[in-house]
Amino acid sequence: MNKAKILIVEKENAEAINIKNTILGFGYEVINIVSNYTDTLKVIDMKIPDIITMDINLENGEDGIELAKEIQKLKNIPIIYLTTCDDDETMSRAIETNPISYLLKPINKNELKSALLLAMFKINRSNQLIIDKRCTPLGFDYYFDMETQSLFFKTTPIKLSVKERKLLSILVEAKGSPVSFYEIEYIIWPQSQVTNGAIRTLVYRLRAKLEHKLIEAVPPQGFKLTPVF
Repeated sequence: MNKAKILIVEKENAEAINIKNTILGFGYEVINIVSNYTDTLKVIDMKIPDIITMDINLENGEDGIELAKEIQKLKNIPIIYLTTCDDDETMSRAIETNPISYLLKPINKNELKSALLLAMFKINRSNQLIIDKRCTPLGFDYYFDMETQSLFFKTTPIKLSVKERKLLSILVEAKGSPVSFYEIEYIIWPQSQVTNGAIRTLVYRLRAKLEHKLIEAVPPQGFKLTPVF
């Protein structure tokens, strides 16, 4: 299973390094450390984290709670506040963003570990609900959500490129029937011509993220999903 990806939003460099080392010690991946609105939103745009640890007093007087609200407009990412703010007004504002936890500095490692475990439990439960309600089972514990073009292995999301998502959608919609090279080219590259070799390369990239038996070549026609529908 992939390691959970954590983004640390923290103004103080020494504190950020301490949080990073603690999280790495728990076996998670830290994708970046940032200290302000702009950098946080840039990182999220490039690579969506599973969890965010959020300081409240950020660089240039920015407010972590307001940043959390902006993030939630884009994506529902679990947030753990790590802060020195212990006044009722700040805590009440933070609670409105429905965080996983609100931890006071200096950070207690056991409390942070518990908060991260709770966040992962909620992520997996949410993913399981999506799988149960919306997803098409592909076999070998893989599931595909046609609505969002999201692929899961058990409850773990698998990152796909835009073209990989389109290709898998075409194959799932075909329900085990062969999809021709022409159909794949027409849907994925509507404005340009591509070679069969380019299509095969895309298929092989997708197969690498799945159980390889799920996608079969149908010479000379094209490809199909192993029928498990």
